[in-house]
Amino acid sequence: MYCTGIVTLATQAEHSTTRRDFLYVATGAVGAVGAAAVVWPLINQLNPDASTLALASIEFNLANIPEGQSVTITGAACRFSCGIAPEAEIDEAKAVPLADLKDPETDEQRTKPGHEEWLIMIANCTHLGCVPIGQSGDFDGWFCPCHGSHYDSAGRIRHGPAPKNLVVPPYEFISDTLVQIG
Repeated sequence: MYCTGIVTLATQAEHSTTRRDFLYVATGAVGAVGAAAVVWPLINQLNPDASTLALASIEFNLANIPEGQSVTITGAACRFSCGIAPEAEIDEAKAVPLADLKDPETDEQRTKPGHEEWLIMIANCTHLGCVPIGQSGDFDGWFCPCHGSHYDSAGRIRHGPAPKNLVVPPYEFISDTLVQIG
């Protein structure tokens, strides 16, 4: 009989809530809110400053770039290379079989419709972030002298240790010659 009474008391205690249970839940909730109040400012301070966000995009007038040349634009926390390609260079880039590319990406994926002659990309090598030299290398595109990556005229990796093509940033044409990068 003694054992039966203990089991009955234990069963009743499991099903009834007490003031102590409420205090445990309330203390846990207040602790969670307090932890969030401490952690949120620490995480929020990692966000970019308003002055940095103001530089997140840049407008550039492409009218003064001669055909076959490229310029380097420094802004929006990056170096961009913008250039106008002659028709023969565009045809040459389109003729390259995708199987010959390390990172298969067509020329149409790297340019905007109606503005295929303009190539806008981030001017950093995708291997280790070096700055490649424009209009040089085995494919008359870009050459990274640090580790020997060769890019073609469309910024696609053709030879060397770089794993990816030169990155095309988000951009849009505001007019025929004015482009907004970023």
